[in-house]
Amino acid sequence: MLDKRLFKLLGGNKKYIFIVVALMVVGLLASVGTTACICFAINLAFHGEKAFSKYVLPLVAAVACVLIRYAVSRINGDLKDILGRNIKKELRSKAYDKIVKLGVKEADGIGMAGLTQTSMEGIEQLDIYFTTYIPQFFFAMIAPFVLFIITVWIDWRVALVLLAMVPLIPMSIIAVSKYAKKIFAKYWGKYISMGGEFLDSVQGLKELKIFKADARQHNKINESAEEFRKITMKVLIMQLASTTIMDTVAYGGAGLGIMMVILNLANGWGFGGGVAPVAGALFLILVAVDFFLPLRAFGSAFHVGMNGASAGRNLLSILELEEPTWGDRLVDGKEIELKDVTFSYDGQRDVLKHVDMSFSEKGMTAIVGESGCGKSTVVNMIVGAFTPSGGEITVGGTPIHDYSLASYYGALSVVSYNTYLFNSSVRDNFRLAKPTVTDEEIFDALKNVNLDKFILSEGGLDKVINEDAENISGGQKQRLAMAVNLVADKKIYVFDEATSNIDIESEAIIMDNIRTLAKEKTVIVISHRLENVVHADRIYFMDAGEVKECGTHQELMTLDGGYKKLYSMQKMLEEGYFNDVNITAAGKGYELKGGASHE
Repeated sequence: MLDKRLFKLLGGNKKYIFIVVALMVVGLLASVGTTACICFAINLAFHGEKAFSKYVLPLVAAVACVLIRYAVSRINGDLKDILGRNIKKELRSKAYDKIVKLGVKEADGIGMAGLTQTSMEGIEQLDIYFTTYIPQFFFAMIAPFVLFIITVWIDWRVALVLLAMVPLIPMSIIAVSKYAKKIFAKYWGKYISMGGEFLDSVQGLKELKIFKADARQHNKINESAEEFRKITMKVLIMQLASTTIMDTVAYGGAGLGIMMVILNLANGWGFGGGVAPVAGALFLILVAVDFFLPLRAFGSAFHVGMNGASAGRNLLSILELEEPTWGDRLVDGKEIELKDVTFSYDGQRDVLKHVDMSFSEKGMTAIVGESGCGKSTVVNMIVGAFTPSGGEITVGGTPIHDYSLASYYGALSVVSYNTYLFNSSVRDNFRLAKPTVTDEEIFDALKNVNLDKFILSEGGLDKVINEDAENISGGQKQRLAMAVNLVADKKIYVFDEATSNIDIESEAIIMDNIRTLAKEKTVIVISHRLENVVHADRIYFMDAGEVKECGTHQELMTLDGGYKKLYSMQKMLEEGYFNDVNITAAGKGYELKGGASHE
């Protein structure tokens, strides 16, 4: 019922749990004190006491107990609020820090929707788990024994019967806990799945409309929602059934205790400690229910706790992901080398096979090849997203993971076809790359990518970039991303299909900036369009995870190999030479048949 792994997440906040539980016990004692005062006053009245002075002491004591109870409730509310805020802040900080430590590695098997829901809604559920479920768990274990110690002096028979009935409630909870654990795991899984499908549908709404698949997707979401409804109904049925069991035990146990009190009065057994029969009987009758209420409240919180525990285990699955091991050295070089690098995603099929590459301190090096040849995997290796199965990657002669994470990423910049621009002002996007950047530096960078006039016409640097950069064109988005990275002034620049799906003008501007950067920086370019890498200092042509050819454009063209065939085919496609040309795939390369010729 208490997950020790989740309890450890509390860290230094455990003290609030124990303080809250201690105050709950004080509140219980104050409540019992109020009951005792009322019973004493009723006993006086029963015996015909008319002197008001006799009632002053129990009245004052009762008021004092009520005030203590009120004060304890207020303090507990404030402490739970502090505990909840601390927990949410610390857990979200831990989740964020974990993602940062993972680097650019994606949280395996969780997905963006699951990651978002676990970090937001999941932590909200954990807040309830820690502030409600955990304190009630400890209080429910303590309260019956406190009441037993108080009542055993009045009538040990009644106290023993009440205490003996109390364990039936946790036994009923334990009986359903295994089933509940599975139900809530499925509940949370369905919740994340439904959220993921909804997010996926919203993000791909344009494509769904274009392909007229929105109705089909709508049905799919309805099916997911129906599955979630069914699992929710199972949760509610389980809650109702367990609540019924707990109520039966609680009120049955209290009723049995009350019957024992009545039997005591009927047989004239009397009460211990010199307690008057009327006062003792009334006190035991009123307190009998209190034996079961803490565990009854815990049983109600149990279902909330199980939901929070399921969310917490999802969070733990993120926090326990294996992190890349980084050192503490500072990056002191720019030349990158891949030495006999092998890599496999599944441990069975090698995606990269004994790859050797070298990227000089100054100059542009390109990696080209057909889709699936391993280009992007090489980039992921360089940026530290993946660790080689064999071989090593070095920067300045030092393995990259010997450097500190901050130092290595501080020297590296990656511009891809989907580089993210934040939903903020143009100025704020630049400040993410360089906090101290001036407006003059920003406009210099914008001028380099031919965006300065456009930004000025749109309101200047305070122009807000909408989510997913929807208020600017694809070419403008890529050029703005380029400008942001120019301001960052890194040692190593990686361009992964940075000119994909943009207009010719934007492509030309970006390539001009890349060639300028290459005069002073280490520049690595991944491109499907070979025309963009003609002027590269070195080109690696990859096929099936291996480096097949290496050299300048002129050198590779003279080899008459895969690079030349791919380049020639692209050239013809771009220039429109299709007359009597039959292009067929032949093995791993291309065979050009027909009467076409191209210089």
